[in-house]
Amino acid sequence: MGYRNLQQCIADLERTGQLVRLDQPVDARLEAGEIHRRVFQSGGPAILFANVRECRFPLVSNLFGTLERAKFLFRDTLDSVQRAIELKVAPERLMRQPGRYWRTPWTALRMRPRVTRHGPVLKNACRLGELPQLVCWPRDGGPFVTLPQIYSEDARQPGLAKSNLGMYRVQLAGNEYQPDREAGLHYQIHRGIGVHHRAALDAGKPFRVSVFVGGPPALTLAAVMPLPEGMSELGFAGALAGHRIRMARLPNGSHISAEADFCITGTVDPGVEKPEGPFGDHLGYYSLQHDFPVLRVEKVWHRDGAVWPFTVVGRPPQEDTAFGQLIHELTGPVLPTVLPGVKEVHAVDAAGVHPLLLAIGSERYVPWRPVDRPAELLTQANAILGQGQLSLAKYLWIIDAACDPDLRASDIARLLGRVLERVDWMRDLHFQTQTTIDTLDYSGDKLNEGSKLVIAATGPTRRELPARWAETESLPAGFGNPQVALPGMLVVAGPPHPAGRAVDPGLVRWIAALPQDRLAGGFPLIVVVDDSQFAARSLENFLWVTFTRSSPASDVWGAGVSVTGKHWGCRGSLVIDARCKSHHAPVLEPDLAISARVDALAARGGPLSRWL
Repeated sequence: MGYRNLQQCIADLERTGQLVRLDQPVDARLEAGEIHRRVFQSGGPAILFANVRECRFPLVSNLFGTLERAKFLFRDTLDSVQRAIELKVAPERLMRQPGRYWRTPWTALRMRPRVTRHGPVLKNACRLGELPQLVCWPRDGGPFVTLPQIYSEDARQPGLAKSNLGMYRVQLAGNEYQPDREAGLHYQIHRGIGVHHRAALDAGKPFRVSVFVGGPPALTLAAVMPLPEGMSELGFAGALAGHRIRMARLPNGSHISAEADFCITGTVDPGVEKPEGPFGDHLGYYSLQHDFPVLRVEKVWHRDGAVWPFTVVGRPPQEDTAFGQLIHELTGPVLPTVLPGVKEVHAVDAAGVHPLLLAIGSERYVPWRPVDRPAELLTQANAILGQGQLSLAKYLWIIDAACDPDLRASDIARLLGRVLERVDWMRDLHFQTQTTIDTLDYSGDKLNEGSKLVIAATGPTRRELPARWAETESLPAGFGNPQVALPGMLVVAGPPHPAGRAVDPGLVRWIAALPQDRLAGGFPLIVVVDDSQFAARSLENFLWVTFTRSSPASDVWGAGVSVTGKHWGCRGSLVIDARCKSHHAPVLEPDLAISARVDALAARGGPLSRWL
């Protein structure tokens, strides 16, 4: 069913038992977010918060809370959209398989937005302060829009054809923002809006930005979709919605989503930045306060019966996990056409997505000679790190498909194990230093700055991976409680990392005491953490701690290190220091008083009690 607005979507979910209405009064500050998190973690329904304290607009959340529900929303169009993406990437498929793509022209017709001078969103106006003041985590710097669609146009070629639609958070109040007149616009590196902002600066023109909230669910998914270069988000949304997206043209020449529930319009002035944040973000930590562009608000529109959709981000899995799963299903099959030789790429949600990529490649160029070292895999790794948001990856583990023909990149434990069975730490570590990483990742040197590490493996098995730590192996003072997270992967509790960014002399001494010419206890990988019991308790804990709390250039160590031709390697075990450091951001933790209030809500019974 192609929903033309959010109201149709809510009604359909409620009719099919996939949305529950909550009539009890709920506070938009922390309480709604706490309820959402619990219902999501329990696999519960979408939630309509019909009675929001001190706000006349209802809220809705968890619309995309499960992959099954996300597919349900677009059940009539997913197949046709996937085929359109396939043809965009590889047009020659039309000639080879005309039967598969005979409906594509109808999909293409829906990809052209429909321009109008009217729309439901233009019916009413209000102030920023009248919008839901949603705060999800205790240290957040103010209320945020967490499910926005940010629309911008190219100042050099204004209009819908060169527009960009992305999802970047918006801070509605707090810090130094002028009430009802300014909002914080946080967008990260390698985002399309940055190209438009640069073009406006170069042209000396105002940079116009519109923030849509609500409207057709297809626009929400389009805003987070990593589309092929040149493919319009509005066009993709039309294909996904099953109808042309209506865009209202304003007197100043800009466009807004006609069916949106809310729209904030304004301009970003050159050189004007103000502190934005903190904000509880999707790596499981706060992104700290930094200067970002300011949206000078001109108008806030809303439709009759407007509903404010929101989500909560935090340590994965969260609702955005379903976005990632759906995106992978749509784009995964066409990846080999974009990256020759690459079979699969998997962004590991449990590690915060960008900190860890797993890939399966292939060694094809010297078929007459046994493959005993990575070659083409390194070419493929560089190609992966050159693709859009994949370039933000911090760790990339890549293995030759011939090592395990049945291996899938989403089988995380198995892939890590296959790499560790074959890897040669003297040869197979490839660092990139002083480069870009995710804006939200604080393990690096500065905002947006850090390092990358490619670990590539192929060839026959070199070792068996131990599943237990031999008690005869000793650990120096301060390091202890060894736990096996996975075969071949040992987690050791270390003392608190010393304040500042200096090298920890205690860690250096410990590594010097390890065997320098063999693997300690047979373990190729040792991870030093603050709490080894927690890190080894589950695969998700191990991935989150290891890859969000370490920076390759400064936190990857090894026993028996040598540098040959500027290539770093080690003969003994590889050691990753994944302890919390003083420059890291705080971990997200809920407000205990709010948690108690939600506990009481569940105890009283009611429509959501089974999920709380």
